Amino acid sequence: MRLLLVEDDPMIGESMHEALTGENYAVDWVRDGRSAELALGNGVYDLLLLDLGLPKKQGLQVLSEYRQRGGMLPVLIITARDATVDRVAGLDTGADDYLVKPFDLDELFARVRALLRRHAGRAQPVIVSGELTLNPASHEVFLGGKLLSLSAREFALLYALLDPPGRVLSLAELEEKLYGWDREIDSNTVEVYIHHLRKKLGTDFIRNVRGVGYKVAAT
Repeated sequence: MRLLLVEDDPMIGESMHEALTGENYAVDWVRDGRSAELALGNGVYDLLLLDLGLPKKQGLQVLSEYRQRGGMLPVLIITARDATVDRVAGLDTGADDYLVKPFDLDELFARVRALLRRHAGRAQPVIVSGELTLNPASHEVFLGGKLLSLSAREFALLYALLDPPGRVLSLAELEEKLYGWDREIDSNTVEVYIHHLRKKLGTDFIRNVRGVGYKVAAT
């Protein structure tokens, strides 16, 4: 999953970027409202984490104009503004959740997972496809009740394909979900991870839709 982090404080931004990357998310970090607008125009993100007090353009204005353009991403406001009037304004402007600084990283992770889950149309905290179960919170994958050993990239790739199962993702879309713009990747990297997953899950679990991309068959 690929997240856009908009935070002008370098210490907070670096800490959040490092923590979210450690949770297997691809994270792009920008430091002002104008840069946020440009990044949102790429259409590659699964979630927006938005500070309010930003240089060049305030966070609420970025959010308001994004929603007016029809932007559908789930948005988590992260700010030091803790007054009720600020919370109400943020939510009524189009945010899906509101987190006040300082915050615990575990709470941040839980809110991110919840927003991604709702956006994918899931109510359950785990993803089930046939005999396979993926838990985004514990980063565990079980097949037929047996715990699988997956690398961070393998887990992230499987998560992207499973949320929801049956969705076809092109190679370019999978690359965008696994890697931020600060990462260089080889041309066949994602295909290598797909090969590794097929060895662990079965050759038919991840299917190639000719000329389109890859999918996990819904069961």
